[in-house]
Amino acid sequence: MERSEIISTTKKFLSEEFEVAIDSIQDDKNLRDTLDLDSLDYVDLVVLIEENLGFKPTADDFKSVETFGDFYDLVEGKLKMA
Repeated sequence: MERSEIISTTKKFLSEEFEVAIDSIQDDKNLRDTLDLDSLDYVDLVVLIEENLGFKPTADDFKSVETFGDFYDLVEGKLKMA
């Protein structure tokens, strides 16, 4: 999956699940703040990733994720390893 496809796919399911405008999901924006994530929301996020992208990230995977750009890097890296 190309990065552009990763971005469009994740924007769609993040926007729908967390009820935010797609336009608010920008590479340099903070993932947690933009989506207003709490610890339970991260569980939902893991399920969404598994359902939509085919892999299950761990809590350690999210330690380096601050922005949506970081999130896309994580997804891209995991998909390349699969």
